Parts: sequence; structure tokens; C-alpha cells
Amino acid sequence: MSKGFEFYHIPVLFSECLEQLNIKPGGMYVDLTAGGGGHSVGIAHMMEGKGTLLSIDKDDTALATCMERKAEFGTVDWYPIKSDYRNVVDIIDGMKMGMADGILADLGVSSYQLDTPERGFSYTKEGPLDMRMDTTEHLTAAIVVNTYPERLLEKIFSEYGEERHSGRIAAGICEARKKKPFTTTTELAEVIKNSMPGAARGEDQHPARRCFQAIRIEVNHELDGLTEMIQGAISMLNPGGRLCIISFHSLEDRIVKEAFRKAENPCTCPPQFPQCVCGAVSLGKVITKKPIEASEEEVARNLRAHSAKLRVFERNDSIIIRRR
Repeated sequence: MSKGFEFYHIPVLFSECLEQLNIKPGGMYVDLTAGGGGHSVGIAHMMEGKGTLLSIDKDDTALATCMERKAEFGTVDWYPIKSDYRNVVDIIDGMKMGMADGILADLGVSSYQLDTPERGFSYTKEGPLDMRMDTTEHLTAAIVVNTYPERLLEKIFSEYGEERHSGRIAAGICEARKKKPFTTTTELAEVIKNSMPGAARGEDQHPARRCFQAIRIEVNHELDGLTEMIQGAISMLNPGGRLCIISFHSLEDRIVKEAFRKAENPCTCPPQFPQCVCGAVSLGKVITKKPIEASEEEVARNLRAHSAKLRVFERNDSIIIRRR
């Protein structure tokens, strides 16, 4: 088995995404978070051998897998590209193949990344404190937990992890690292657990889950470019094209929901005005007034799907495509 196929990912809300993308043969589609190519393969199948597919990811192993899987769809123009999803406008512009008919972003961590201890994402399997999606980047989880000031750690745990006990945990980490720097995921998970009050350790989820999420977001700057990506992706859709985004925690979902709302109704006029005078033009409509969630059957097969939320935005047919 080749190195590329060592990367795997169980795609969440697979059929729901393919249905909402309204895939048509001969179209142009973009998977902004390709992972092991799960969603990309589904899109390629439905394109029936015609059209263009761009699969974007920061992880070299994920891209290697996509490179190998594209051989199954020789008549589809499938291009795996290493980049950050915030660069969606530059990527599509650079291909000079026109606008997209559908764009997908699965914001979750891949099954491969979570299950490979060497990547450092797991709080249950011992591995180095890494957590980088792009392993060529400098910032690692070890740098965060061993060098960030206590106040900054508390802020990250509170804002990115929505951790109620962020102060106690940050203090516990700073006290422990005085004796020796953290080097493994299990060392960090143990200190996080021991820093929490007894009642909090009895929750259904692992005590370290929220803090590991927060550190991962900090290391990969996951929220920094999310709004930028959404705005850029909508701007690159053909009339009737759709943007589908899967989020896995409330921070992401709130950003997606608000960005979609503003794209649908960008008016900045005061509520008391009888009609809009600001001139802001709607870019389309939100298809999912409530997010699509995984079925009980899917959650039973893949527990990681339990928090997934899919939101969909459709570009207006009346929008004039910008000229190049």
C-alpha cells in the first residue's frame, strides 16, 4: 500500500453534502478541505466523467492520497492543490477555468489526523505535542503549552474551547511546566484532567477535549480565515452555485451562520427606515434555515458525526459574474 493511501477520513454527512451541492456533469467544483478525498471522490462520481474538481488541503499526506485517487476518474480534470482555504479566490482565479458551481468545506479534523499518534491531535493516544495540519509550519502545540503566558492560555481555553475551568487549567499547566516542559499529549491531558474539579471529570466527554480543541485552533489559526473564506467562496460561485460548510463546534457554526446571514441580507440601514437606502445587494439565500445534522444511524457508525452541522448558501441567479 502506498504512502498516500495511509491517509483516510470518514466523510461526515456524505450523501447530504452531495445532494445539497446539486452536482451536474461538466461543472466546476471545489473541495476546500480535501482530507483523504472522501467528499472529493463522491463529487467526482456524480460528475460522470465530465468537469473540473479542485481538492485543496494544507496536509501533504492528504494531497498525496488525492493524487492517487484521481487516477480512478481519468476523464475528470481533478487538481489536488496545497493551500489554505482562505485563498479560495486566488486559487480559482489562478486556474482560469471560470467560476465554481459548488464549493464544500468540511471544517473538522480528519480521522487520520486524530487516529495517528505522531500527529499529536489525540488526547487518548500518546504522541508528540504537534497538532499542525501543515507540518511545515513553525507553531506547534508544544510551543503553545510550554511558552504562552498563563493569561493567554486561559484566554485560548475560554474562547476557543469554551472551557468553564480555563483559569484553573492554565494555572495547572504553568505550574507543571516549571518542573519540566510538556513533550507528549498524554502528559498534557493528565495535567488538564487533574486541574479540573472532581465533578467536571465525570462528564461524558474526555476532560481534555475542549482544551485540545482550543490548542489545535490556535496552532492552525483555524478561525482567523473562516469569514474571509466564506466571503471569498460566495464571490466565486456561478449563479445558482452553492457553498456547503460542515462545522463541528459552536464557534465555527456561529461564524458560518452569521456570514451566511450577512450575505443574504447585507443591508445596514436602521430598522426604522421604511426601505433600504444603503445600496447593499443580497448575494443569495440561505438554503438551511436550520443546519442539517447527522442521522442516528450515521452517528452510530461514526461517533465523530454527532456534533456535525451542515449549512448551505446559494448564490443568486441575478448576480452578474465578475469579469476577468
